Amino acid sequence: MNSSIKIILFNLLAFILLVSCNQGESLQTYFVDNQETPNFISADIPTTIVELDKSTLTEDQKEAYNSVKRLNFLGFKINENNQDVYNEELSKVKSILNDKKYIELIEFNDKAAKVIVKYIGDDDAVEEFIVFTSSKDMGFGIVRILGNNMRPEKMATLVDAFQNADIDSSKFEDVIKFFK
Repeated sequence: MNSSIKIILFNLLAFILLVSCNQGESLQTYFVDNQETPNFISADIPTTIVELDKSTLTEDQKEAYNSVKRLNFLGFKINENNQDVYNEELSKVKSILNDKKYIELIEFNDKAAKVIVKYIGDDDAVEEFIVFTSSKDMGFGIVRILGNNMRPEKMATLVDAFQNADIDSSKFEDVIKFFK
């Protein structure tokens, strides 16, 4: 009798652990699952693609720039033969990003594309920023911005600095060619 209670408790504990670990698909698993799938392109983008004159940056901008460690990109190119796949993949990404752990920072339309910026974490310590762009003509792209102690208000100060920055487009030439 005593051993059967132990077995029941062990099985119950194992079940609880398995159920609690599976919280649906995450953006990270979506990246891994699709990085080598047809119609997709993925790239790790080095932070060195942007050359900033650090002497002109404010302290907040320097702190924000130094908090970014890595950028991951995943893109889907739409064409006349993959409309259904595009709609299905777009739906998956939107479903993932609708999870309550992704906090919306801003959403806007830019020319023919829709841009959504979200983050995981809180106002004091963001774990990850997500920039999601979709266009009915080109497809969609997702950039995961990973770092340490990133803060939304300080990251926003970098926008001004990036507008005047020298961006080395050769670092993501494959991505540009993919969408042409």
